[in-house]
Amino acid sequence: MKKYLIIASLSLIFGMISCSDDFLDLESPTKLTIDDYYTTEARIYEALIAAYSPLEWFDWGQGEYNPINIMSDVMGDDMWSGGSSATDNESWHLQANYSVTPIKVMSGIWTSAYKGVHRCNNVMYYMPGVTDIDDATKNLYEAEAKVLRAYYYSLLWKFWGAVPYYTTNLTDPYVSGKSPADDVYEGIIADLEDAITNGGLPMKQTNASLDGRVTLATAYMIYADVVMYQNDDSRYAQALAYMKGIIADGSYSLTDDFADIWTEDGEWNDECIFAINYFNDGASRSWSNPYYAGGTVLPQLISPYGLVDGTDGFNQGWGFGPVREAVYDMYDDGDTRRDATVLDAREYSYTERYEDTGFWLKKYCARTGYNDGQIADAQLNYGNDLRIYRYSETLLNAAELLIQTGGSTGDAQTYLDEVRTRAGLTAGSATVSIDNIITERRLEFVGEGKRYWDLIRSGKAASTLTAGEYRTVSWTSNKKYLPIPDTEISASDGQLEQNTDY
Repeated sequence: MKKYLIIASLSLIFGMISCSDDFLDLESPTKLTIDDYYTTEARIYEALIAAYSPLEWFDWGQGEYNPINIMSDVMGDDMWSGGSSATDNESWHLQANYSVTPIKVMSGIWTSAYKGVHRCNNVMYYMPGVTDIDDATKNLYEAEAKVLRAYYYSLLWKFWGAVPYYTTNLTDPYVSGKSPADDVYEGIIADLEDAITNGGLPMKQTNASLDGRVTLATAYMIYADVVMYQNDDSRYAQALAYMKGIIADGSYSLTDDFADIWTEDGEWNDECIFAINYFNDGASRSWSNPYYAGGTVLPQLISPYGLVDGTDGFNQGWGFGPVREAVYDMYDDGDTRRDATVLDAREYSYTERYEDTGFWLKKYCARTGYNDGQIADAQLNYGNDLRIYRYSETLLNAAELLIQTGGSTGDAQTYLDEVRTRAGLTAGSATVSIDNIITERRLEFVGEGKRYWDLIRSGKAASTLTAGEYRTVSWTSNKKYLPIPDTEISASDGQLEQNTDY
């Protein structure tokens, strides 16, 4: 799908806003105070679009490189951390070994997510002062902000559990204690339920210029995601209804060829429910200005080091995130997902680095031409969108929730078979069950940031994430949450308590 370029900037509260694709067009507010500025529909729209921008910052991670998919998957059993040594991007290695400390823990996701929360809160805070907006548009903008806020908090909740939770931005001295993890979860649910009920969100964007904006289907997927992770059986029926709603609507469908999902032409196809937009043509992200609009550094991070650019259509990278050999070996004969998911570089000429396996995440590897047209730093400006929710997950969620709620096993089998037959496998070759769905999710979502959380919610983490090879420490339940970054504890003036066991 064609990417649309907008070059724009605006200073809001803090930081430099960056946002890709053509739903951003801003004017400078420097002559007005913030309170005086957000009084028109056009300007509150700017605040809404600003709330999307932190989505693009996770890959850079405030200089720590914390792409949300990889930071999840290195803690699972599909990827190693890689790099030049165990101290290269040390937080990755410590996280993968369940040995991370408050000083060494990644803080980029924490910081970017809270910047996103702040900007979502701004939309709600300033909306009452907007004088020229109709009710439908007001409800839509607030719904988008609430879905985004729910997503930002869902990341904080999964990684850290009990975190500061607020829906009105903090005032001087800008510190807050933690809310219990269950309260954060309820806050996420409340935002989603309000947006779903009152927001007028479309099931799918039908205008390509709006690709990247959240939809009703996005809200449904986040809802199912957090409900299933919480193992909240009181809400399984509602989550199932939402999955069935997406299926029945007919706006989404599986891409015929799994490999096509990961190409530029496959972005925002009918399988894509939500993704983080990046672009390369005219991209201006640079080492000195990483918040500028543009591409992503993820492909550069996770591609073979020293590979000759253009080798079979791929470029060299920094050698982080090698895929485990067990992943390559786990696919059945004829499963087309293997060669679309994993780049087998064992016969390529490149420089092997730490934890090298010869296998790389083909879904997001640096593809030749995907950073062409950038006007700043090529390594930071690959145009690969980061897929967050795909229709295949809707089908697998529906199958799992049908089993959990005592629903039709025939329908559940049909949903599972849809995913498997797309991959070239025979319908009925895997009998529908919770265990088989968890296995299928692994096959389908390697490198998409799903596996680690699936192991935790299914109760399989302790038996699966054991010491071996490069991992010397086994996962235990007290490692479910990461330590809060020490910088946040220090800045809180004693109000923010460290997580237990750190």
